[in-house]
Amino acid sequence: MNALTARTRFSVLDRSRTREGHPPAEALRDTVALARELEPLGYHRFWVSEHHGVPGVAGSAPTVLAAAVAAATRTIRVGTGGVMLPNHQPLVVAEQFGVLESLYPGRIDMGLGRSVGFTGGVRKALGRDRDDAEDFAAQLGELLGWFEGTSPTGVRARPAEGLRVPPFVLAMGEGAGIAARAGLPMVIGDLRNREKMRRGIDHYRDRFRPSPWAAEPYVVISGTIAVADTPEAARRLLVPEAWSMAYARTHGSFPPLPPAESVETRTMTAKERGFYESGLTGQLAGTEEQVADELETVLKETAADEVLVTTSTYDRTALLDSYRRLASIVRPQTGPDLGPVRTVRTA
Repeated sequence: MNALTARTRFSVLDRSRTREGHPPAEALRDTVALARELEPLGYHRFWVSEHHGVPGVAGSAPTVLAAAVAAATRTIRVGTGGVMLPNHQPLVVAEQFGVLESLYPGRIDMGLGRSVGFTGGVRKALGRDRDDAEDFAAQLGELLGWFEGTSPTGVRARPAEGLRVPPFVLAMGEGAGIAARAGLPMVIGDLRNREKMRRGIDHYRDRFRPSPWAAEPYVVISGTIAVADTPEAARRLLVPEAWSMAYARTHGSFPPLPPAESVETRTMTAKERGFYESGLTGQLAGTEEQVADELETVLKETAADEVLVTTSTYDRTALLDSYRRLASIVRPQTGPDLGPVRTVRTA
C-alpha cells in the first residue's frame, strides 16, 4: 500500500441520486442500504446531501435521512454534506443536530454549505434569494453560538447547547476563507481541477485561526473515484452522471441517472457532447493499481487529511463493487479505525 493513502481517512457522500425507471423513494432506501454495506469496509464517515426541487436527487431533508442512516449502522460516523445553511434558521439546524447527537452520541458530523436553491422557483419557494449566501459567515457564527450557549437572545438551543457536533464547511467560492477565519475543518472539491483545489487549500491553511472546534487546519478533498476490473468498466461508471450534468447545463434541469448503455447510443448536440466529454475527463477512474497511484499523487499534492468520495452511477451493484475495490486499496485489512489524523473536536 502507498504510504500517504495508508494514513488517510476515506469517507463517502451519497447524494441519493434517482434513476430512470425507479421511484425516488428507492433512492433513499438505496442510500441507507449503501451505508450498511460500507460500514464494515472501513470507511470513516457516511454523509448525505441537501437538494430541493431537483428531479435527479431524492435527498431533500438531510438531517432526517442522516437519522435513518445512523439508525441502520453502528460505528460509522454519519453527517451531512451538507445542510445548506442559508436555507434554514440556525436555531432549527442546531436543534436538529442536537437531537441527532443525543440519539447517536459521538457519531454525528455537521457539514454545512452556503448554496441556496438551484433555480429561481426553488429559491422563491424557500423564501430565499441568491444574496442570502452572502450572510453565510454570520449564519455559521450564530449556529455555533447555539451549541456554545452564547446567543444574545437568551434562548437556549435544546438539546444542542453543550454538545460537540464537529462542524465542517463545504468550500465553494468564499468558503475556504470562511472556514479558515472560523477555525473549522474544510471540505473542498473537485478532483478534476487540481490547481484550483490547491489554491483553495493553500488559502485555507495560510489564514486558519485555531478555534474551540479545531486546533489546526483539517482538509477533506472530495470528488468522484471509480474503480473496476478494467479502465473501460471504470469509465462506464462515470457515464450516467456525466450525461446528467451535461443535460442540466444545456436544459436547466438535473435529471435522474440513465443507464450507461442508453447514454452511449444517444444522439447529442455539439454543446451536450462537449459538456458530457468534460464530465468524463479528469476523474479518478481505473483499475485498483491505476487509482492507487493517482490517489498517492493527489495526496502528495494536497496533503489532505481525508478523502470524501462522491461517486454516483446508475448501476448500484457496480457502485458497491467500486467502493469495495477502493477499500481494498486504502485499507487492505478493513476496520472502522483508519488511523491517526489531526485533531477535530468531537463530543
